[in-house]
Amino acid sequence: MIREDRFLISRKPYAIDLSTLRGSRIDTPQGRNEYYFDGRIDAVWFRRRKGLTVACIGELWDLQHPEPADARQFLEQHEDGRYGGDCAGRWDGDSYWGNVTLAEQERHLAILRPMLADYPSIPDGYDGWWTFQTA
Repeated sequence: MIREDRFLISRKPYAIDLSTLRGSRIDTPQGRNEYYFDGRIDAVWFRRRKGLTVACIGELWDLQHPEPADARQFLEQHEDGRYGGDCAGRWDGDSYWGNVTLAEQERHLAILRPMLADYPSIPDGYDGWWTFQTA
């Protein structure tokens, strides 16, 4: 991924909470002390659905070797964006979509409501904009 200073929805950017990188080593099928780092990091993003701008929350994931030193390195090594982010919740200004607990839905909406109202601002605590598309 690359970090850009300006927001262009056509480039499918993500704002990332750099403090949330988590993961674990998983052995490769070949064994021989080889592994991948199965990493995940929290993200938010805007997309257009049926002509309407929506705010999404979820995570990005990737299998990497070697294990990244930090969240920035994880993002810089993350090259395969064909699946995009795993969306856990979405707000369109009228309704919420997501299969999460009520407490998690309220946490999501506390981020997504002001995010959509302040489009295209980055929510507090997030770093952006990160995209898989080359310049």
